[in-house]
Amino acid sequence: MTSTKDQKTLSTAQVHSLQREAPFDLSTYLAERQAQVEAALDSSLPLTYPEKIYESMRYSLLAGGKRLRPILCLATCELAGGTIEMAMPTACALEMIHTMSLIHDDLPAMDNDDYRRGKLTNHKVYGEDIAILAGDGLLAYAFEYVAKETKGVPAEQVLQVIARLGRAVGAAGLVGGQVVDLECEGKLDTSLETLNFIHTHKTGALLEACVVCGAVLAGAEAADLQRLSRYAQNIGLAFQIVDDILDITATQEELGKTAGKDVQAQKATYPRLWGLEQSQRQAQQLVDEAKAELASFEERAIPLMAIADFITNRTH
Repeated sequence: MTSTKDQKTLSTAQVHSLQREAPFDLSTYLAERQAQVEAALDSSLPLTYPEKIYESMRYSLLAGGKRLRPILCLATCELAGGTIEMAMPTACALEMIHTMSLIHDDLPAMDNDDYRRGKLTNHKVYGEDIAILAGDGLLAYAFEYVAKETKGVPAEQVLQVIARLGRAVGAAGLVGGQVVDLECEGKLDTSLETLNFIHTHKTGALLEACVVCGAVLAGAEAADLQRLSRYAQNIGLAFQIVDDILDITATQEELGKTAGKDVQAQKATYPRLWGLEQSQRQAQQLVDEAKAELASFEERAIPLMAIADFITNRTH
């Protein structure tokens, strides 16, 4: 007769055997989650009167992309013991906020770009006035959507998510980073400290919210939230360093937007301060540090580990 201990040993061996046979496949994972997010986004914003503004909002919200931000939210919610269903409204809201930032970022008063994700930018299709309003509409709707659609989560945790989203997108986050970014255009003496501030706020704050909000919804403990926060800060900065590298090395077709815009605008970038090779090394170091923060989560962190590696290996 097999003892309980033997059964446990056998069970562990079987698990390891299955893992060897079917290792985690990030591309499959991302494709599955992306399809879920796309369907949720499509149903989140139906076309109604006045049609023009909803068409404009949907044009940019449903324009494709990796959907990395909502996927991070779903992944951390599952890691912390929650479900995709409880996190999906927040995941959609995060993509709405991100889309708002892209619409506004592409405007002539900001980066003045004609293409985004391989398509004409919102203001090129609908005009600057409607593009501004579409961004405003998406931002406001994101908060409404979290508040109304989140199910099975205590109100206190939903309130925490709303507060974190507000901070991430406001002057203490994305908006503040964008202001300093604009102020530094054309300046050749931008320091590393200032550049880090720009991207910790402009890019990193929303990525951090994506990761942490998923765990908040699942009721994660403070120590785990801190680990996930540090993970997110590191991948956020690595993400921006890789973006800066790709602006130099990738083509417009690969990027889905105009290549070489940072150099043209004389923007402060990591390759300008460090060179390409050092920038790549720094991005890899940040990813390694991010993954180290996940050690205590063991196998539950496999998707987040793989996403961290994906950030430095991506080509667009």
